[in-house]
Amino acid sequence: MRKRILFLSQCLPFPPHSGVTNRTYHILRELQREFDVALVAFSRRNHQPDSVSRASAAAKLRLVVSDVSEAAVIGSEWSLALKLRSHLSSLFTGKPYIFYDYSDKRFGRALRGELSLAPPDLVHMDSMDLYRWLPSIPAVPIACTHHNVESELLRQRADRIPRRATRAYLRHQANLVERIERRLCSGFDINVMTSERDAEHLRVLAPDARTSVVPNGVDIDYFRPTSPRGLVPGRVVFLGPTYMFPNRDAVDFFLADVWPLVSRLHQGSTFHLIGKNSVDEKLRFESNHGVRCEGYVPDIRPSFAETECSVVPLRVGGGTRLKILDAWSMGKAIVSTSIGCEGLETSDGRNILIRDDAKGFADAVVQILTDAELRNRLGREGRITVEKHYAWPIVGGHLSSVYTELIEREPAVGSAFR
Repeated sequence: MRKRILFLSQCLPFPPHSGVTNRTYHILRELQREFDVALVAFSRRNHQPDSVSRASAAAKLRLVVSDVSEAAVIGSEWSLALKLRSHLSSLFTGKPYIFYDYSDKRFGRALRGELSLAPPDLVHMDSMDLYRWLPSIPAVPIACTHHNVESELLRQRADRIPRRATRAYLRHQANLVERIERRLCSGFDINVMTSERDAEHLRVLAPDARTSVVPNGVDIDYFRPTSPRGLVPGRVVFLGPTYMFPNRDAVDFFLADVWPLVSRLHQGSTFHLIGKNSVDEKLRFESNHGVRCEGYVPDIRPSFAETECSVVPLRVGGGTRLKILDAWSMGKAIVSTSIGCEGLETSDGRNILIRDDAKGFADAVVQILTDAELRNRLGREGRITVEKHYAWPIVGGHLSSVYTELIEREPAVGSAFR
């Protein structure tokens, strides 16, 4: 008889067009191969902007897993008053604001509903954001996924904020989140990390935490190399929505410090951004020579097919980068910062070029634009890397094995949360 997994998610992962939704969707699909998976999720406004899109996403996901409850919305994303209340409550109680952001009673009702249908053999909590619901979970193994080490990510973001008050508040929230990580992570039966670096960082915070590294993956059948004949000379691409701070910071850095050097060294080059931008961001970005914002596109492959160089100039972040895995899978040459490719099987000069200073980054981009042999070699090696390490069946198979072992082991450590 198939075992049952209750999957608690901070997002409704359809369409799988952002980093978190992409990973969560494919992890759901891979787990369903071995288990019966029931999904209880919140809906993010930037993923499903209305009730129709929420219903459509849930219907699509019901084709993937055994059951999908009606998603709860995050009230603070729809109401400034609720957003202020979350942060004020955090200030008065000393709990991180996520405790209040993910508090909708509809999520609680959906959780109780799934528990009443059949007891799960394991609970997958797809983010520490949902920690307030731990007392509602029965005494079964609990696995918590950390897409990043959130306290570290908040501190990195604070370091890039010029406004002193905002910077201080983000650091305060980082301290609150770190307190939760230290207190809870040793109690999970497993902490699923997306990179060994993140696993090491979590073990510093919680030395008794049990960790397993399950990196992000890529659909190597969907993303395939295309003919070099389709390349547009001088085309440089960044993939990712700029409503996410790490992506916005990366684009700002690239346009201010790197792109002017590339434009001067390789005249006629163009820089395309693929992903959602606000109206103000689009105007600001496109005020730079040779820059175009393509916005959200349902299929990134045609744009990537024309790309000679994919850039990942991230200065903030954790986990592993789906944007790199997608580009590698399509056989694209990449220039990245060290932070941008942390946690991946990279080798500078073999499957990627890694540069952290603006001039070095610009020179590497120009190298790829002007040296077809280098460009093709980096692309071939990138494709070999994802085939060997990051195909979703490989990633999902590892996670399923971890969960099978947890289910068969007695007793469950997760009972400590009740």
